[in-house]
Amino acid sequence: MNSVIDQGQQVRSAEAFDPAPVTAWLQGKVEGLQGEPEVTQFTGGASNWTYRLDYGTPAHDYVLRRAPAGTKARSAHDMQREYGLQKALREVFPWVPEMVGYCADPELIGTDFYVMQRIAGVIPRKNLPKGLNLSSSQAQQLCYAMLDKLVALHQVDIHNSGLQEFGKGEGYAQRQIEGWAKRFQQARTWNVPSGQRIINWLRANMPETERLCMTHNDYRLDNLILNPNDATDILAVLDWELATIGDPLMEVGNMLAYWTQADDDPIARSIRRQPTHLPGMLTRQQIIQYYCDKAGVEVDSFAFYEVYGLFRLSAIVQQIYYRYHHGQTRNKAFKNFWFLVHYLHWRCRKVMRAHQRQGRR
Repeated sequence: MNSVIDQGQQVRSAEAFDPAPVTAWLQGKVEGLQGEPEVTQFTGGASNWTYRLDYGTPAHDYVLRRAPAGTKARSAHDMQREYGLQKALREVFPWVPEMVGYCADPELIGTDFYVMQRIAGVIPRKNLPKGLNLSSSQAQQLCYAMLDKLVALHQVDIHNSGLQEFGKGEGYAQRQIEGWAKRFQQARTWNVPSGQRIINWLRANMPETERLCMTHNDYRLDNLILNPNDATDILAVLDWELATIGDPLMEVGNMLAYWTQADDDPIARSIRRQPTHLPGMLTRQQIIQYYCDKAGVEVDSFAFYEVYGLFRLSAIVQQIYYRYHHGQTRNKAFKNFWFLVHYLHWRCRKVMRAHQRQGRR
């Protein structure tokens, strides 16, 4: 089954670094580390840069995370926070990789970074790797397992685990709306809409009550590591850079924004990043129903959470496109992200109209 295990690719030339200083630093953290690593790069993500450092043994097989060059929003790429949060969370939520160490010295590779133990497994990206097939029943079970882990995360006792310091408490919904509105406007380029109508609608439709818990805020199939011998078994959850104390239903809204169904429109299907089109995968409505039943939550309308998730995703997409537009990254995968912003705003307005037809605000 090694062929289905996620592997790093050749490091992009503009994103390479000298591993020798990192090895010297790591030798002060772990025992028996020798030689120079084989360095590869995981290219599935669009935000922080992620590398594999393979020293030839399973015990000395690591992942290094660093912020991208030319970062505009530093708060979204805080390596020290990301490291500290995972280190604390692993004590109460075992589906987090083991942290090895954080390095604040920018002299080693040009920026701070952290290193964690690599977990060998399957990352279900746009398409499953060749050699791995899921039956309809297995696809359904994977969805259930994914949502069960999310419910477990949302039930973590944040006060007895030291995690309360990773959030600001009450007023989360308003902070998120204003924060993402500001980020979108600051990263806005001439070829995308203003988004003001959507922002105003979100402000007017904020939930009257909110529950606070530990949230991942980027929870997707392609941020999971699956057991290569049983793809319905989740070994770990990755990419905690946006995690915070937040509203669990807004977290579900974020997840739905990425979830492409088999019967979605051609644009949605063309930008699919997870194998959510496979027979047996839950629909967005089924996700809402299963999560609410499992978490014991009743919701009259999910429109606010859906629109929020879509608008937030448009802001993330625009921040990435801003870097490409201004030559801070040469990754051509980001070239047409401006068009996705238009599409996501259209999706927002579609949900807003449906909400209005139901006699709501």
